[in-house]
Amino acid sequence: MRQIVLDTETTGLETSQDHRIIEIGCVEVINRKLTGRHYHQYINPQRKVDEGAMEVHGITDEFLADKPLFVDVVEDFLTFIGDADLVIHNAPFDVGFINHELAKLPDQNSAVEDRCRIIDTLSLARQKHPGQKNNLDALCKRYAVDNSQRELHGALLDAEILADVYLLMTGGQVSLNISDNGNSESGEVTSATGIRRLSKDRPGLKVIRANELELESHSQKLSAIQSATGSCVWLELEH
Repeated sequence: MRQIVLDTETTGLETSQDHRIIEIGCVEVINRKLTGRHYHQYINPQRKVDEGAMEVHGITDEFLADKPLFVDVVEDFLTFIGDADLVIHNAPFDVGFINHELAKLPDQNSAVEDRCRIIDTLSLARQKHPGQKNNLDALCKRYAVDNSQRELHGALLDAEILADVYLLMTGGQVSLNISDNGNSESGEVTSATGIRRLSKDRPGLKVIRANELELESHSQKLSAIQSATGSCVWLELEH
């Protein structure tokens, strides 16, 4: 099962005002395991970045001036995502912007959801935690995911953090360790905002162990199961 956790940064909020993508970050997950393969690219939007957007991600017009256009990177981007499931927080926003960029290209007449299944982690979080805050920072706090380096939004870092959150939110992870030979498929290797990029020495997820009271309660529950049924497989495994 191949999934791509994806995030974008943009010049503003509305495609109806022809706002554009300026950064794409993706990390690959196969069988619920981070592989270390990722895609990261800054893009020249051919327009000014709104002041409000710049306050969120810190990416300036000057930094983007010498970056490639979307048309120059679209083939590498589409090759990387392939037909994988795309895991995105508030997916309609990012998918809308990707489709807006694709619609500008003469030889790209299909939407991204025609090639990939879209998984919206915001919708998942709202189902699991109704009535609570479900932005990425709130989910990091809820699932004890380290987001201490997220002073500004950055597509690659946010994709990496979202991968941790998604795996925990959907039933735990097989492994969150990336391979030692992870390599970038394309794009810049240093964030414009100074955000640490994906690396093998990132802090591990917090491990919460059962206390003595919880362990005793667990033991009593297993004993009750054995008394009621005459057999308890968990107790048998312990012996």
